Amino acid sequence: MNYAIIAAGEGSRLVQEGVAVPKPLVDLDGRPMIKRLIDIFCELNAENISVIVNQQMEAVRQYLEAIQPTLPCPLNIVVKTTPSSMHSFMEVSQVFPPGSKFILTTVDTVFRREDFEPYVRAFENASSDIDGVMGVTTYIEDEKPLYVDVDNAGFITAFCDEPFAGVKYISGGIYGLTTPALDILRHCIASGVSRMRNYQRALIANGMKLLAYDLGKVLDVDHAGDIETARRFINNTSR
Repeated sequence: MNYAIIAAGEGSRLVQEGVAVPKPLVDLDGRPMIKRLIDIFCELNAENISVIVNQQMEAVRQYLEAIQPTLPCPLNIVVKTTPSSMHSFMEVSQVFPPGSKFILTTVDTVFRREDFEPYVRAFENASSDIDGVMGVTTYIEDEKPLYVDVDNAGFITAFCDEPFAGVKYISGGIYGLTTPALDILRHCIASGVSRMRNYQRALIANGMKLLAYDLGKVLDVDHAGDIETARRFINNTSR
């Protein structure tokens, strides 16, 4: 499996709230959060890991370059400041190995390894007619959640900004996709689409078969107070 991490945001809210280090280097369990993700990916036999950081985060680039020789798989580092996560996705996708499945997440998406591994295996073993397996969660604490509608077979039928009757899931910010999704990404960028949620809607509109996979609890680290919540979550002291 190939993995990618978007770590190109400025983390401005954390800075405003007194967090001195760049978001990707915030310690969650004795490791920077970006190293925790990389370690999990390596433990799950990553073939390749690609990361994008912005040009202002010199400390993050230096950190990644320092650990690069120690990893058991290639680490591709893209340094570029972009206007949105979707543009970051576009930039980092250019270094993906051709014709491969990949799992993309943002650096501040926090999940337990024991929840993530079965998701990876489900995507690895998915039949060839499935275009992607998207990580979803029933834990709704995001400031602007993207609600996910699914049919009885677990396929995603819609991504919605507002809750609806019977809603169960929101996007977990973990995207398991195949190469055709990159063609849709390029088309969306060329058409002026700049939000990941609208890209996900385009995947459905273009007939992509996307399965929803419930990852249990997934957190985002957006504010200083989220850091301690994430630490407790990782250490299994808070559900």
